Order: sequence, then C-alpha cells, then structure tokens
Amino acid sequence: MGSVEEHSSLLEDGLIQQDESNVYTGDGSVDINGNPVLKQKTGNWKACPFILGTECCERLAYYGIATNLVTYLTKKLHEGNVSAARNVTTWSGTCYLTPLIGAVLADTCWGRYWTIATFSSIYFIGMCALTLSASIPALKPAECVGSLCPPATPAQYAVFFFGLYLIALGTGGIKPCVSSFGADQFDDTDPKERVKKGSFFNWFYFSINIGALVSSSFLVYIQDNAGWGLGFGIPALFMGIAILSFFSGTPLYRFQRPGGSPITRMCQVLVASFHKWNLEVPLDSSLLYETQDKHSAIEGSRKLEHSDELKCLDKAAVLSEAEMKSEDFHNPWRLCTVTQVEELKILIRMFPIWATGIVFSAVYAQMSTMFVEQGMLMDTTIGSFTIPPASLSSFDVVSVICWVPIYDRIVVPIARKFTGKERGFSDLQRMGIGLFISVLSMTAAALVEIKRLQLAKELGLAGEAVAVPLSIFWQIPQYMLVGASEVFTFIGQMEFFYEESPDAMRSLCSALSLLTTSLGNYLSSFILTMVTYFTTTGGKPGWIPDNLNEGHLDYFFWLLAGLSVLNMLVYVFCARKYKKKAS
Repeated sequence: MGSVEEHSSLLEDGLIQQDESNVYTGDGSVDINGNPVLKQKTGNWKACPFILGTECCERLAYYGIATNLVTYLTKKLHEGNVSAARNVTTWSGTCYLTPLIGAVLADTCWGRYWTIATFSSIYFIGMCALTLSASIPALKPAECVGSLCPPATPAQYAVFFFGLYLIALGTGGIKPCVSSFGADQFDDTDPKERVKKGSFFNWFYFSINIGALVSSSFLVYIQDNAGWGLGFGIPALFMGIAILSFFSGTPLYRFQRPGGSPITRMCQVLVASFHKWNLEVPLDSSLLYETQDKHSAIEGSRKLEHSDELKCLDKAAVLSEAEMKSEDFHNPWRLCTVTQVEELKILIRMFPIWATGIVFSAVYAQMSTMFVEQGMLMDTTIGSFTIPPASLSSFDVVSVICWVPIYDRIVVPIARKFTGKERGFSDLQRMGIGLFISVLSMTAAALVEIKRLQLAKELGLAGEAVAVPLSIFWQIPQYMLVGASEVFTFIGQMEFFYEESPDAMRSLCSALSLLTTSLGNYLSSFILTMVTYFTTTGGKPGWIPDNLNEGHLDYFFWLLAGLSVLNMLVYVFCARKYKKKAS
C-alpha cells in the first residue's frame, strides 16, 4: 500500500521528542535484555567513560605493535628492508579492510555490542600469540653472529603471523563499531543529548591519540631497550584491560537492534528496480509502497521520508497491477519499501564526500613514510642525544591532544555565535577546514625540503647520502598541521558518516569511512610508483632517489599539495550539492 505517513525525515515518533519528560529513550534503544531503557539511568556520559577507556587501551595495544613493527621484522626476524616494509603495509592495509566484515556482522545479526565483545577476544588471543612468539626462545630466530643472521623457520613465521593477523581480524570488529556504539548512547530524539554527541566524537578521537602517544614514546623505548617480549606483553595487558573496561559498562549501555543485512537490502532495491524498469514512477510519492505500521519494516531503523533524487530507484517501491490485485507485498526482491530505497539513495549521495577522503588519507600517510625519510637526512642530534626521525610523529599526536579540547571548549562556542549551529560548524564545514589545513602541511614540508636541498648544494653534500646541518625540529610545523587537519577532517568524517547514515547501516558506513585510510595508503604507493617511473627516464636520478640529497622530494610534496587543492575544490563542489538527511 502507498504511504501517507508524517512528513519528517525520520517518521517514527518524530526526530525531536515533544515531551522531554519521557522516562524512556525515543530512538528505539533497548537494554541488553531487549527492554526499553530509562533515560536517566543509562547511556549519555554515564556510559561513555567505559567506551572511551576501551578505545584508549585498544589503540595503545594496536600502536604498540604497529609503530615499531618494521624494526622487529628487520632486527629480530632478520627480514630485508623491502620484505619488512611490504609485510607492514600489507598488514596495516588488512587492518583497515577487515572492518567491512565486522560492520556487516554488526548491522546484520550480532549488533555492535556483541561484535565488539567477540572480536576483542580474538584480538586478545592474537596479542598473546604475538607475545609468546617474541618471548619463547624456540619461537624466535637466534641472534645474529656478526653479519650472519639465521632466518626464521616456517614454524616461527607461522606463530608470529598467526598472532599478527588475528589482531588484524580483531580490529575489524572494533574499529567500525566502537565509535558508533558510543554515539548510540545519546538519544537522537533529545535535543540536549544530540549536542553532547558532537562532543563525544571529539573526546573519542582524543582517547585514540592518548593511546597512540604512550605507544610511540614509552612502548617504543621498552621494545628497543628492555626486550620485545615485554614490549609486546604490555600491549597485550592493555588489550585485556580494554575488554574489562568494555564489559564493566554493560548495565549502563543503550543498544540498537540489528536490522538485517544492509548489503542484501541494497541488492533487493537494485533487483526490484531493474525488474520494474518499464513501470512509471507516480508523481505522488505517497503512492509508493511503505508499511502502514508505526515502525519501519527494517528492524532497528526509523522510517525515512521519500526524496526526489535518483528516481530510477523508486521503481523498486512502485506497486504493479499484479501486486495490487493479489495484495502480496512480501517479496522484497520484487517490492521494497520507501525506507529501504532511501537507504541506498543515502549511500549513493554520500559517495562523492567519501571519495574525497582518500586524497586526505594519502597526505596523512606521509607521516610514516616521506616525512621520516626526509628527517633521516636532517640533523637529529641534541647534544649527545640522537632523536629517532620516526619519533617526531609524537608532535602529530600532541597536536591532536591539544586541538581537541581547544576545538570543543573554545572554537565551537565562538563559531556557534556566528553560525547559529549547535556544534559550531556543520560536519561538512569541519571536514572542509581540515582539507585546507592539509594543504598547508604539504606546503610546510615542501618549504623545509627546499631549504634542506639548498644547504646540501651549498655544502657540497648533494652527491652523498648524509644528513645536512638543518635541525629535524624544522619538521614540527608539518606534523602539527597534519594533527590539526585530523581534528577537523577525521572527526568530521566520523560525525558525518554516523549522522547521515541510515539507522540500520551505521556500522557499515563507519567501516566505509575507515576504508578511505586504506585506499589513501594505496593511492600514496601508486603516486610514488608513477613519480618514480616518469622521473627516472633517461637515467635521471628522479625526484625520490636512494640519496635524497640529489633528488627533489620537494617536488613530490608540491604535487601532493596540488592534488590536495584540487581535491578540496571537488569537495567544496560536492558538499554544496549534497542534500543532507533532513533533521
């Protein structure tokens, strides 16, 4: 039957409660037993410390492995530089692909809570296996004798990579769910709680970087000086603490019911619209099929209002004469509800915004690659102390830790006075500001490299792969600017994909936002490959030779700055055209 429901974007109960004294949440959330939850006793900031603590400890565990992994592979497993780098990037890429698995399970059947709980256990087992591989003599290769380094045996490799890829699988259930689960603790139908949700995303990212800061400083020192068994054991311990923290908050949590497979629902819309390609879409959208019930046909999702875009997909909700005569509306592969069609429309509308995040992630990837290589040929000494070039990434973390409270407590209140928006900037505006700052970070890196190359030429060091007398601390601005851009773009992305995604597809949309990080790394590798190919023709050293003193890394940074400008312009165009989900 055609829908004649209310004219709001979220038709079930309205988005904003008229009676704020209601003792139960209005967004359909339940407790762990499936019963309606009391607003005053659950969720909100009461539940968030457990979730933020979980994320902080989990990220500490993750970065405790990832930050120094290439060192372990080369120094302890005796791999070559290329092989070690390839193993690290492959594993890192896998960590950002597995969230698609966890997201589908969370949205389809398990829900976010049980997905996090299950995959955290897998994660912890992987951490323990990794710790054992670095602690038990039989599971690690013998130490080098002079220049002779015995390779790891197949069994030693098997135990190490078994643990490593269990961790990658474990991250797949946590990454796409924990931020959405935290946001679920705030009732969309309560105006006051909606404002608090914006602060939650800021402090969620703050927690991530607290964990990263401890890992990039304390844990790296432990691994290099006290041994890898302890260096991997401490992250394993913190992963155990993360699990305890998560389960401790169970009585306070609010839960959203899983709505079934989002991928299946999307396929049903495509099949149904193709099957009815010859039918006309009625001008009156109320004639399109929608359930007459108060609730959506999709478990855990409120009804969505019809939009006028992508009308070809509306054919999936057109009632054929045969269906009207038989009154058989139960085959979703032939007839879909308006809400189901709108789910797919929302994802398609979000796609251009999502795609612009890939170039930003490519810029972000330079911190662990080109920024480090640039720092290796700068003055890394302070008196008798030598600074590891990779440790400057700590300034990125410090920048984030400083910017989050500044943004939340100072920038938002000031911006709110000018924009009238409850969160100061819209999530689209926030992402755009971050993209602009990322251009500045690449510009700063290019200017430092120009000065470094100028000194190398003046001192006659262009032909030698040696450091020039330019302090590595000149890299601090580029790291700090990347950190500032993260606070705007990455946190804005989390808000955008949570707020704009359909209720029953939030984990999947969070996973898609994480996918930009993986694709950004792949894009960075592709650009490097193309730059090397085109700049080394005719026997030229190219922009990025083994000896950077005779190359032009500054050209590479200018290239990324130019791509970032183009990406920002595309983003501005797409953001201006984007039609937000009505609220």
